[in-house]
Amino acid sequence: MRTGTAAQNSSGAGAAKKKKSGYVGFSNYPNQVHRRSVKRGFNFTLMVVGESGLGKTTLINTLFESKVYAQKDEDGARSGPATPGSAVDIASVSADIVENGVKLRLSVVDTPGFGDAVNNEDAWRPILENIESRFDAFLAQENRVNRSKIVDNRVNALVYFIKPTGHSLRAIDIEFMKQLHTRVNLIPVIARADTLTPREVEQFKARVLADINYHGIHVFKPVSDAFDDPETVADNKVIAAKMPFAVVGSESFVTRADGLRVRARQYPWGLIEVENEQHNDFVALRQMLLRTHMEELRDETDVALYESYRTQKLLALGHVQDNSVFREFNPRLQQEEDERLHAAKMHKLETEMAAVFKQKVSEKESKLKQSEEELHSRHQQMKSVLEKQRRDLEERRGRFGDVPGFAEPQLQQQRMASKDKKKNRFF
Repeated sequence: MRTGTAAQNSSGAGAAKKKKSGYVGFSNYPNQVHRRSVKRGFNFTLMVVGESGLGKTTLINTLFESKVYAQKDEDGARSGPATPGSAVDIASVSADIVENGVKLRLSVVDTPGFGDAVNNEDAWRPILENIESRFDAFLAQENRVNRSKIVDNRVNALVYFIKPTGHSLRAIDIEFMKQLHTRVNLIPVIARADTLTPREVEQFKARVLADINYHGIHVFKPVSDAFDDPETVADNKVIAAKMPFAVVGSESFVTRADGLRVRARQYPWGLIEVENEQHNDFVALRQMLLRTHMEELRDETDVALYESYRTQKLLALGHVQDNSVFREFNPRLQQEEDERLHAAKMHKLETEMAAVFKQKVSEKESKLKQSEEELHSRHQQMKSVLEKQRRDLEERRGRFGDVPGFAEPQLQQQRMASKDKKKNRFF
């Protein structure tokens, strides 16, 4: 027995809301998705970009509270594949992290060498090419016949480390973010914020935001909607107000005066606690990146960034989408549309035939008029010729009539011819 009703709409408008008379059960669907997600686990790819010595390794290990990155070797380089022939190398490290039964397959992509060269004009190019190559690999897997084992290694978020100069964004920072903000979720952070005073941090944040807005750079920000509760909306506002995040990372634990062990940096003048919101924005960054907006980052990558790149790629290859294929089909509306198109086609044909007929008539009239003018010209020409001949004959006749003895023999011949005719009449 059905306990609910469905809405039918053949006109293509939005479905009307119906009240249920009992419990159906589809409200349990999020729990089903939760069980499936826990079973399968998650994939998350994080890219970190910044100059050497800004604490990228320390921050990543602090974020996930594990040794995602190994310590640097004697040469100062981490283990991992590099991109040959480029000043900027691309090194990727993967780790399986389990928390409360939830499995996370974390891939961290580092870019050693970025900003360390003398000429950093095109330092952004290898990173952009790496991100787009991951898009191309995913697109190729989507176009395969068997798509059961698709590996998604697209970059879900890019944490860009800004050098704490205290002034404003440098040219390399602006150019990098302008080139990549349409391909990845940008999250700018101010590295080593403990080198600045709280007042300098606030002023530096204001200058960085001003530069970002001036150059039209899109950075990822948490957005609230109608489904969010007031607490979530308030948290999103707090996180957005702290961007760009001024962070401090530390893998060391320090015991405070009260006996509590905390992650912190020990200085002669005191402690900088990593997870103290009054000291830096590490907690807000972790809140947005891992606890509240990880799925939103994945969804933004799949729905917006990847789809935009995929559309541009297919259009460049000559693929054109027929939008009429995806329209809802209504026979009556389709018949009316066909009749309208047929009437428009007939009207166009009638207009073209009328125009052709008018053109033919105009051409015929033009030919007839031309023929009439030619005949009139020939008539005038012949008339003038005959008139000239008549005048010549009259002249000749006048000249011969004035010669003595020429007219008399002619008269005698005419008389003899007249007599012969009379004789023949009697016989």
